[in-house]
Amino acid sequence: MNEPRYPLDGRLPAMLRSGKPLRGLFNGLPSPAIVEMCAYAGFDFIILDNEHGSADFGTTEHMLRAARAAGIVPVVRCFEHDLPRVLDMGASAVQVPMVESAAQARRLADLIHYPPLGRRGSAFSTRAAGYGAFGGAGHTQRSNEGIAFIAMIETPEAIAAAAEIAAVDGVDAVFIGPNDLAHAMGHGSDWNAEPVQRAIEQGLRAIAAAGKCAGIIALTPADEEKYGALGARYFANVSTSIITRALAQAASAGRDAALRY
Repeated sequence: MNEPRYPLDGRLPAMLRSGKPLRGLFNGLPSPAIVEMCAYAGFDFIILDNEHGSADFGTTEHMLRAARAAGIVPVVRCFEHDLPRVLDMGASAVQVPMVESAAQARRLADLIHYPPLGRRGSAFSTRAAGYGAFGGAGHTQRSNEGIAFIAMIETPEAIAAAAEIAAVDGVDAVFIGPNDLAHAMGHGSDWNAEPVQRAIEQGLRAIAAAGKCAGIIALTPADEEKYGALGARYFANVSTSIITRALAQAASAGRDAALRY
């Protein structure tokens, strides 16, 4: 008999502890095909964006299936009230926005882990547990060991508390959201403003010094090099930015070709 292939992909916590750079992207498009394409392109993870994206729960579950089939680790960015359903669908990790204190991070970590590590409610009829095929103590252990919690810090108050947030048991990584941070600091969407960049540096160094994986948006290789030197290892691009840029290049090339004839 073949070894069971669990719906839950539990690789991410070890990947976050590995010390190696990880590359992925945010995806707000409600499309399992996009998930598969990102996997085949060679990304390590994909963040299904249920904060700003348009996918409903049914489509999110299909995207989680696509990720498992194609071999890419699926993270779901979602709000606290969606954690139980997203976890029961089989997310490998949850990335929660606007975490501002160690106390908040501790409460969220409790919601993500089953007892005795936390207080997540238990049900084995879900996709994560194979609809009962892989339930019981085995599912509880696989979940507690294999589901990652990534806290997003996006305000000056959160940057100041970065070390304390990162030190919370159950927090596997801390991701700095530069756009919201820039807005919170009064710089609009200019996250390259010098004060914002200083805050990002402060946060990344504090997270790394606490022994946790630090994350940041990196839209270019230069971004990755710069933030990697400050301690970041979990780098996220944005699917719509990549697609829009590629389409613009194709459209421009088409216009240039037409002018030659």
